[in-house]
Amino acid sequence: MSFFIHTEADLDHAIARLVDADPRFGIALSRAGRPPLRRRPDGFAGLASIVVSQQLSTASARAIWTRLNEALDPFDHTALLRARSAKLGRAGLSAPKIRTLKAIAKAIDRGKLDLRALVDKPADEAHAALTAVHGIGPWTADIYLLFCLGHADTWPAGDLALQEGARLLLALKTRPSAKEMGPLAESWRPWRGAAACMLWSYYRATKQRDGAPIAAVGNG
Repeated sequence: MSFFIHTEADLDHAIARLVDADPRFGIALSRAGRPPLRRRPDGFAGLASIVVSQQLSTASARAIWTRLNEALDPFDHTALLRARSAKLGRAGLSAPKIRTLKAIAKAIDRGKLDLRALVDKPADEAHAALTAVHGIGPWTADIYLLFCLGHADTWPAGDLALQEGARLLLALKTRPSAKEMGPLAESWRPWRGAAACMLWSYYRATKQRDGAPIAAVGNG
């Protein structure tokens, strides 16, 4: 059975179940407070915005996203598919991101990627469908599933801020790798997405830094 975090009430329920499963999240909650409900639009625009923002500061990503939407109005997969790479480059997109967005638009156009259908799939199946598209890595898929579709058990194991948040809360000597993050979170199923939100907030409160998702290089 799949659970979703679509509303503030959903998030409250998920956090409560998580604290029941692991009291250490009660410590995180008392120190960092309740994490915000960070929802993004779904569909092509939502997925494209994640690709655009990867490895960029918030300000840079916002500027590029604004230019991109101005250049392609309306912004959809058809417009992106027709746009020349030079035009996309002038908006600020790097060559790898242009290739990824083109690949996503092509997969949607050819019916190989149905973003609407992902809503009804279990998180693991939806994740596999996304990463089957060239350029969509595990991190991008996880962030889309968590923040655009609200899958409650999504676990972005390759996220650097999440790894550091886990190290801090669990009092680990070293930051766990993406591979090590899987076993660490097994007992938090089916609320690993809520655990991720809690750990990002805990990271922010402890480090006094932004607790937003940070993709590891090469883990898009």
